[in-house]
Amino acid sequence: MNFSPRIFSFFAGSGFLDLGFETSGFNIVYVNEIFSPFMEAYRYSRSNLNLSSPEYEYHQGEEGDVTQLTEEAGILRLRELVADCRQANNTVVGFIGGPPCPDFSIGGKNRGQFGDNGKLSAAYVELICRALPDFFLFENVKGLWRTKKHRLFFEGLKQNLTQAGYVLTERLVNSIEYGVPQDRERIILLGFQLELTKSLGIELNREKFLPAESFPWEKYIVYPKEKVFSYNWSRSEPFQEGSVLPCPDGIPQELTVEYWFKKNDVLNHPNTLHYFQPRAGIKKFATIDEGDDSRKSYKRLHRWRYSPTACYGNNEVHLHPYKMRRISVAEALAIQSLPASFSLPNTMSLTNMFKTIGNGVPYLASKALAQTILGFLGSGT
Repeated sequence: MNFSPRIFSFFAGSGFLDLGFETSGFNIVYVNEIFSPFMEAYRYSRSNLNLSSPEYEYHQGEEGDVTQLTEEAGILRLRELVADCRQANNTVVGFIGGPPCPDFSIGGKNRGQFGDNGKLSAAYVELICRALPDFFLFENVKGLWRTKKHRLFFEGLKQNLTQAGYVLTERLVNSIEYGVPQDRERIILLGFQLELTKSLGIELNREKFLPAESFPWEKYIVYPKEKVFSYNWSRSEPFQEGSVLPCPDGIPQELTVEYWFKKNDVLNHPNTLHYFQPRAGIKKFATIDEGDDSRKSYKRLHRWRYSPTACYGNNEVHLHPYKMRRISVAEALAIQSLPASFSLPNTMSLTNMFKTIGNGVPYLASKALAQTILGFLGSGT
């Protein structure tokens, strides 16, 4: 068998999750994203990174509407592509995607399965159950676990997946575990077809969940949460524009905002000048201490600490640690652990730039998840 699994990507955004899979040995063959500006950014970044176009092309607009794909014609076409991919490449095929999550977010709309975004989670699971890839990844916010009505909906999705023949495993991951300078928790649900799982020599229980010891969730964790959050991180200090502050001893510097700003050379990045410049409210910027992220909005990052979750919508304002401004697109990309060579097109609006960054799976987290899946799939070869 050709061990370079093929990936069909849904809700692809600007390609953060896909890039982690591609640099880990997977081949992205199908890309689906309904919002054209995100797809344009996806194409732009791939061109800059010298990555080839997906074999089964880009699907955006109406073609990228997952709910339309669940109609009979869409399902038949998807099945044809999956079958063609298996036959042509003699390899396994996976679906990956993180349906938009505001309807399940504790701080979001909380409309759940009945919201426009909530319905997309059900549509994605329906695609999986009917097109039957060899494995899938489903990413979403922890609100799917924390709220009773959302949890019931999530359990229903999992029941549909097991009835379709998938063996499941799930984990609440934090991106900081993988070296991302950000405290960002997300649910990751993985499923593998029963026959594929058996071929790996794994004995299953009746629940159709992988035994805890069978899937190596912790293999690529570099910074266990318990240890990370026990360090004596700097809390806050009065903001002073242009100030110099040495890195304190006894913390992992590589998990700090300032380390990543320097690592990605954000002052010379193509997106360095892309930041909001408000006409009003700038006086307020000076009143927020460096490291004070206690508010829902107007959070000021601390240079020698990790960032809170990179969420730049819903009027959230993240301020630069020692400059009188909001963070730039270049700095937000660094916080999402993207390579320094990754950039967004100048033609993209600032709103869409920050939206696609906030929606994306941090690169190092996606890479670690991809490596974990690849190692698991390769255990039977």
